[in-house]
Amino acid sequence: MKRFKITFFLLLPLIWSCGSGSSEEGNSEYTGSGDMKKTEKPAEDPVKKKIEAFAEFELKTDLSKLSAKEKQMIPLLIKAAQYMDSIFWLESYGDRNELMQRIQSPYARIYAEMNYGPWDRMDEDKPFVAGFGPKPLGANFYPHDMTKEEFEKAPLKDKADLYTLIRRDSAGKLITVPYRDAFRYYNDKVSELLLEAADLVETPGLFQYLVSRATAILSDEYRQSDIKWMQMKDNHLDIVIGPVETYEDKLFGYKAAHEAYVLVKDLEWSERLKKYLSYLPALQSALPVPDKYKREKPGARSDLNAYDAIYYAGEANTGGKTIAINLPNDEYVQLHYGSRRLQLKNVMQAKFEKILVPISRLLIDSKQRDHIRFDAFFTNTMFHEVAHGLGIKNTINGRGPVRTALKEHYSAIEEGKADILGLFMVTELLKRNVLEGDIKDYMTTFMASIFRSIRFGAHEAHGLANLIRFNYFKEKGAFSRNSDGTYTVHYDKMEAAINDLSRLILTLQGNGDYEGVKQLVDQYGKTDAQLQADLERVNNAGIPVDIRFKQGLEVLGLNQ
Repeated sequence: MKRFKITFFLLLPLIWSCGSGSSEEGNSEYTGSGDMKKTEKPAEDPVKKKIEAFAEFELKTDLSKLSAKEKQMIPLLIKAAQYMDSIFWLESYGDRNELMQRIQSPYARIYAEMNYGPWDRMDEDKPFVAGFGPKPLGANFYPHDMTKEEFEKAPLKDKADLYTLIRRDSAGKLITVPYRDAFRYYNDKVSELLLEAADLVETPGLFQYLVSRATAILSDEYRQSDIKWMQMKDNHLDIVIGPVETYEDKLFGYKAAHEAYVLVKDLEWSERLKKYLSYLPALQSALPVPDKYKREKPGARSDLNAYDAIYYAGEANTGGKTIAINLPNDEYVQLHYGSRRLQLKNVMQAKFEKILVPISRLLIDSKQRDHIRFDAFFTNTMFHEVAHGLGIKNTINGRGPVRTALKEHYSAIEEGKADILGLFMVTELLKRNVLEGDIKDYMTTFMASIFRSIRFGAHEAHGLANLIRFNYFKEKGAFSRNSDGTYTVHYDKMEAAINDLSRLILTLQGNGDYEGVKQLVDQYGKTDAQLQADLERVNNAGIPVDIRFKQGLEVLGLNQ
C-alpha cells in the first residue's frame, strides 16, 4: 500500500507538468502557423489544489549513529508498518482496489490515498469523489445501516471492545468479529516481520518488546506488550504498531484503528527531558480541582523522549499528522507503569517552520510575534502529551472509565484536557524555576497553534478541542482581535482562563458527565463568521494546511 503512495507522490511533479492551464475563455495560444487563435483549455482538477495545500516533507534522520544490525532492522519494521495501511483501509473504507477503479482523476487517486477513502479529512469528511454521500460516523467498524439504538440493545458482551468489528450474520443480526480473525492474513505477516527484526536486536528491552508485540497482534491481548514497551529503556530504534487510537470511530469512540510509527531516538534531546517527569506527582496535586478529581497518581515510571520519525502508516498517516505521542492508552498500564511521551522532533520542526510561523505573521499582533519560538512550540507539545497522564482515568461515581462514559466525545475532550493542562503545567514549572523561558513565549505560541489546529476541522478531535478552547478564551477575554485582523494575547486573562477551563474539563471527566460534555461541545464547538473569514485568509495566503510525507527506504538511503 505505502509503495503505491510513494510512487504517486514521486509522479506528482510529472503529472502537474502535463496538466492544463487556466480554464478561462479567451486564452491565446500560438499554433505555430503564424496565427494566434483562441483555444479553450480544460478546467484544472480542483483536487489538485487540495493536494497542494499539503507541504511535502521528507521523513529522514541521521542514521550514522545506528549499528549495522539496527540499519538491517529498519526495512523489516517499515514492511511491518505497511501492513497497517492495508488494515486501516479496511477499517476506514473497505476495498481500496474497488475505490481506485471508480476514480478517473489521477489527482483524486492521490488524494484518496492520502485520506484512505473518498472523504476529505481536512474538510469535515466531505466526499471529493462523485457518487459518495457523507462518511459513516462509525467508518467501517460497524454496518453502515446500524443505528446507535440497535447497537446498544444488542446482547453482545464484547461489542464495545477495542478490538472487535461489528458485522451482521446471515440472518441480519449483529455479531462481533475479533481483529485477530478479521485481519488474520496481515497479522501473520506482521508477527513474522517483528520476530525477524527481533533476531537482529542487540539490547534486551527492544527484543522482549518485539517478541511480545508479535504475539499480541495474533491474540488481541496487548497489555503485556504495552508493559514490555514501558519497560524498554535501552532502545535506539522504536516501533509503535497495531490498533491504537479510537479517533476513527466517531460513532462511539470504542474501536481502535491500526497504525504504525517507525522511530529513531534522539539520545541527546531525550536526556535533556528526563528531569521533568519527577514533577508529575506535584503537578497532579496542583491541579485546580478538589482532591477527589485528582486522587489517582500518575505512573512513577513514565518516560519522556525525543525521536525522529522515519515512517508513518495507517491512522497515523491521515489528515493532520501527529507530532507527539502519549501511549499506551490502557488505563491499567498507565496507573501502574506510567506512559511514554514521544516527541517527534523532525516532524514538529517541519510544522513549525512551514505552517506555524507563516500563520503567526498573518494573525498574531506584530508586537507579539517575537514570542513565537520553536522551543516554546516543542515544550507546549511535550507537556500536552505529559498532561494525558494527569487528571483522572476512572470516574468518581461508578460510571466506569472516562473513555467509555463519554463515548464519542471522549477523544475531543481528552485532547482538550491535554492542551489546556499542558499550558497549566508550563506556568507551574516556570513559577517553580524548573522550566526556563518567558511565559509570553509559551502563551503566544500556544495561541498561534490554536489557529493551526482549528484548520483540521470540528469533525476531528484535535480540531474540535482547539475550537472549543478558542471560543472559551474569547469569552474570558484571553485575547482580542485588532482592527487589522491580528490577535493580541492578554497574558493575565489567559492564565485565569487556563485555570477555569482546566477545572471545567477535569470535573466533567471525573463525573463521566456525557450530557455536560455534549453541552460544552454544542456551546463552544462552533466557528463563527469572523473566525471563518480569518481562516479563509490563512488559506488564501497559501499557507499549508498540513504536511504530507515522502518516506521509505529510498528517502533514507537504504534501498540498495
